Amino acid sequence: MTYDRLVCANCAAPVSEGRCPVCRANRERLQQESFFAGLNPVALIALLAVLVAAVVLLAHQTV
Repeated sequence: MTYDRLVCANCAAPVSEGRCPVCRANRERLQQESFFAGLNPVALIALLAVLVAAVVLLAHQTV
């Protein structure tokens, strides 16, 4: 899940805005967890489509 959709329980603001110390701490933690956590779903789908196309092309060339 991307942190831009999360709402802070402490201040009821989006975590991505970082209005309170709790928001800022959670935003930093989510950014450090993984590279893919920061990507939006459209970018992940595009990356998956490119990988599938590369596998199909590679399989087609080996036949």
